[in-house]
Amino acid sequence: MAAGTQRRAAVVGAGVIGGSVGLALRRAGWHVSIWDQEAAVATAAVERGAADRTGEDPDAEVTFLAVPVGAVIEVARAALAHGGVVTDVGSVKAPLVDAINSPRFVGGHPMAGSEATGLDGARADLFDGAVWVLTPGESTDPAALALVHGVVRSFGSDVVSLAPADHDQVVALVSHVPHLTAASLMTLAAARATDDAAVLRLAAGGFRDMTRIAAGEPGIWLDICEDNRNAIVGVLDDLLATLGEVRDLVVRRDRAGLQLRLGDAQTARRGLPSGAVMPLDLAEVRVAVPDRPGELAAVTTMATDLSINVVDIEVAHAAGLSRGLLIMVVAVERAEEFADALTRSGRAASVHPL
Repeated sequence: MAAGTQRRAAVVGAGVIGGSVGLALRRAGWHVSIWDQEAAVATAAVERGAADRTGEDPDAEVTFLAVPVGAVIEVARAALAHGGVVTDVGSVKAPLVDAINSPRFVGGHPMAGSEATGLDGARADLFDGAVWVLTPGESTDPAALALVHGVVRSFGSDVVSLAPADHDQVVALVSHVPHLTAASLMTLAAARATDDAAVLRLAAGGFRDMTRIAAGEPGIWLDICEDNRNAIVGVLDDLLATLGEVRDLVVRRDRAGLQLRLGDAQTARRGLPSGAVMPLDLAEVRVAVPDRPGELAAVTTMATDLSINVVDIEVAHAAGLSRGLLIMVVAVERAEEFADALTRSGRAASVHPL
């Protein structure tokens, strides 16, 4: 790209996430084109400042797909035909990554959202401090991963890498089943309110906090529950068993058992991480990445397994070599630990303080 040339990106889907991606891209200095199946919505996105123009952009360096999970495969294949790197924002990853199977596709999932639906809920700062999961597959090009990592990092996101199947198991627990649980509680309260009008008037504080996510757009959950069915059912089974145990404690008036259960939950809740903090002192961990399936995914997910925050990723190619050099920027105090783990796994790794 020539010096001074504005980088180009495209967004497909102008809802709350797509609109927020567009706003974040423009805040970072990108020229953004946006397309939506409803032309009026795309036009409104331009008027909101979420894009520079409507329509497709065959010259886009990266395209973000903010469409329902069930539409990602078809839309991704169309976007990949133009060239450039393509990523999505769907909350199910394994079936999409497997079906698309392109070196230029990087599965992604920002763990952020809004009670507001549609473009009205879009914000440039929606992803500030939010976790954005990337799910490289066996065929993912390291340069494609590095590009998407850098872009979403510029949004203020805490970027982590997971294997697609691992991602789906985790989000079933921390996102999908919580939404279904909130919806079930809200449905129960609404039904009880037909007999007791005080129910919803008293539904404040903790109840409102627990059921807030039930106010989201219901349509997107149909594809999610279909495509991540096995993981969701497994977590629902575990939740039902856990609720059954709590029910038994209440029935038996087992105060000691209930105190223990609630105390463990309190400790676990207070121990949740509050978000990654940008380290002041950084170092490069350099590792040679052979050209073989799954190598990139194995290296990047190792950092996640070690709870090491990767601030930036770069890929360097040495002339005459069939492998690339993956350069990951991490906190200096964790760099040696990361390099040692990579070395123990049979990879050549080195640390270079910045």
